[in-house]
Amino acid sequence: MSEDLRKQAHDLDVTVWVGKNGIDAVVDELSDQLDNEKLVKAKFLRSARGTDDTETLAAELADRVDAEVVDTRGHTAVFH
Repeated sequence: MSEDLRKQAHDLDVTVWVGKNGIDAVVDELSDQLDNEKLVKAKFLRSARGTDDTETLAAELADRVDAEVVDTRGHTAVFH
């Protein structure tokens, strides 16, 4: 199932940007989008990452919205 979701996510556009205000600022937005869409792609900007890597931030954000991280590539994560 996960491989199938990765393939579906390939052509998705980024609809959530995590910036200097961190993941707190996008929890509600990501949750709302996941209510309406099967997959949501988020980009973690340099100002959000600080000393954390994308995988760590994506996992924390997924926990906050009760979602699953399907894939992370570079500074982008896909949530299901």
